[in-house]
Amino acid sequence: MKLKVLCALAVAAAMVSFIPKTAVAGTAPPSYCNPCLFYGGDLNPSDPNANGLANEMDLTVNQSSIYTPFVVPTGKTWNITGLFTDNLMNITALSADWEIRSGVSSGNGGTLLFSGSTNTPVVTDTHINDFGFEDFAVAVTGLTGIKLGAGTYWLSVVPVCLDPNNGTCSGRSFQASTDGTNAFGPPEPLNDSFWNSSFFGENFVLINSQNIGANIDPAMSGGVIGTTGGTGTPEPSGLILLGTGLLGLAGAARRRFGK
Repeated sequence: MKLKVLCALAVAAAMVSFIPKTAVAGTAPPSYCNPCLFYGGDLNPSDPNANGLANEMDLTVNQSSIYTPFVVPTGKTWNITGLFTDNLMNITALSADWEIRSGVSSGNGGTLLFSGSTNTPVVTDTHINDFGFEDFAVAVTGLTGIKLGAGTYWLSVVPVCLDPNNGTCSGRSFQASTDGTNAFGPPEPLNDSFWNSSFFGENFVLINSQNIGANIDPAMSGGVIGTTGGTGTPEPSGLILLGTGLLGLAGAARRRFGK
C-alpha cells in the first residue's frame, strides 16, 4: 500500500450510500476503558467497510480531528475521568488534545463544553492491525470536574507529535472506524461522527456523507471512562480547562484502492 496512491484516489473516490449496521455488544469493555461508561467498538479488519480517517496533529498533517458521538442515558449523570480514541498510527503520541462538545451538526461545531491537553497520554496497543498500521488506544486520563447530564455529546482525542527531531512525527494517525464489534454501554449513534480539518479544508463534515466519497463504517472507535451518579449539567468550557483523511492523505480508500 502506498499512501501517495491513496491520496490521489481519495479525491476521486466514487460517491456511495451507507447502510447502518447493528452493533454487536461485548461481554466486557476493553482493559483500557476502566471504569467504562461507553465504547463504540473495535476495528474489524474483516469488515469490507473498515477504514480510518485522519485524526492527528503531526509534521505531515497539522490539524485533523474526528468527533465521535456518545449518549448519556435519560435520568443519568456521568462523571467523566477519561476519554480515548482508537487510532491506526505510526507516530508516537508525545501529547494529546481532547474536547467534549454538544450540538454538533454539519458545518457547525456546536458548543465546546470542555477541552484540554496532556503531555502524558496513555497509549495502549489493541493488538489489532490493518492497512499496515497497528491500532493504538490513545487516552487522556485523570480528568476531574466533568459532569454530563442526559443527552448526546461528541468527544475528540487527537494524538500530537510535533517534535522535528522525532522521526515518527512525520508519520500518520487515522482514527479507526467500527461496525460495533465488542461495543459496550449505550449504543453509539450511527452515521453521526464528524470530521473537522483545516489541513483538508473540512468543516465538521459527516464522515459517512458523500462529501467523503468512500465506504466507511457508520461509527468511529472511541470511548468514555468514568462513573455514574451525582447531579449536574455540562459546565461551560470557560469554567474548566484541564491540561496536565480516511486512511490516506485526503481521507479515503480501502485495500482495493491500494495497489
